[in-house]
Amino acid sequence: MKQAFSFVRDEISHTWDVKKTIVSKKASDVLRNKTGICWTKSCLLASLLRANGIPAGISYQKLTRADEDAGEGYIIHALNTVYISELDRWIRLDARGNKENVQAEFSIDQEKLAFIVRPKLGEIDYHDNHPDLDKRLCKILEESKNILQIHADFDINNLEGDNL
Repeated sequence: MKQAFSFVRDEISHTWDVKKTIVSKKASDVLRNKTGICWTKSCLLASLLRANGIPAGISYQKLTRADEDAGEGYIIHALNTVYISELDRWIRLDARGNKENVQAEFSIDQEKLAFIVRPKLGEIDYHDNHPDLDKRLCKILEESKNILQIHADFDINNLEGDNL
């Protein structure tokens, strides 16, 4: 589990961080291109974990696009849910990729996610658990020609799936 997490976080670049325009639309694209955004990096981590017999899903956060306020709107951030059978509980891991002011770590004891949600700015931590990437996000990826121009400013509340 930790090896898969570290691989996706550290060996697969976050496309926005490296300013590439390529659109990795699914887990296999991320692996081939060695880059993806959080949506598809979370798909890759879920796939790698499942291939090793570890149940995994996807969770979401609604975050501001700007650091200080919601003036630039919001973006949907994807991270992973992982079932730890020895603990009989789901945990969340965030393999988005670290950079200045973003430091996610592997931990089964406490969440060490890339972003801390700030409700006073309208940010939401859904604490949800879904088997696949939301269809609206998949559609955005399919229709995109340049990942740097992606915008997903909507509430993801109405998804089906098990809550954590």
